[in-house]
Amino acid sequence: MLELAIATTDVTTAQALTRGLGGTLYADERQIPDLPFHALATVITDDLETLAAIADVGLYLVYRRLLKSGLPAVVGLFPLIRRPSLTHREADDHWRDIHAPLALEHHGFMTHYTQLSVVHTFVGVPYDGFALCGFKTTEDLRQRFYSGPDSRPIIAADVENFADTARSPRRLVTSMTRYDS
Repeated sequence: MLELAIATTDVTTAQALTRGLGGTLYADERQIPDLPFHALATVITDDLETLAAIADVGLYLVYRRLLKSGLPAVVGLFPLIRRPSLTHREADDHWRDIHAPLALEHHGFMTHYTQLSVVHTFVGVPYDGFALCGFKTTEDLRQRFYSGPDSRPIIAADVENFADTARSPRRLVTSMTRYDS
């Protein structure tokens, strides 16, 4: 499904937007200062002007791939910037076809997994995607992110195949709220 997404430092405005238009809000209420943004809102609308006005980090057309459904209490949100040697298509194909099955296998406590593939950047930071890894508890996200000791190096090695880990920002720990339109 194609949606619009905004990345912003303004959680309050992003919440009002998703509540008003319907959509999903991923918000880091702690607002840790060194994170690139504090909220990612996804909506279906034709009102680009309103979205652009509050998208102080970026406004994107994204394709939502739901790979594992479940209602997470906490979401690790990973912004993705592809390796410079790859096109967006090459990185996205690897992320979808190779990494996703590995993630589902090696993140055993993950209850929800969605990839938001950026189809177009209207304004802002040129992200290639956003991984949304959901867990039942913050402890599961922080302490049981990997299924076992062998899982971490497998996932890390694969991520290096498609992502520029030095330029991709660190993850945000967010809550997920869905608003009906």
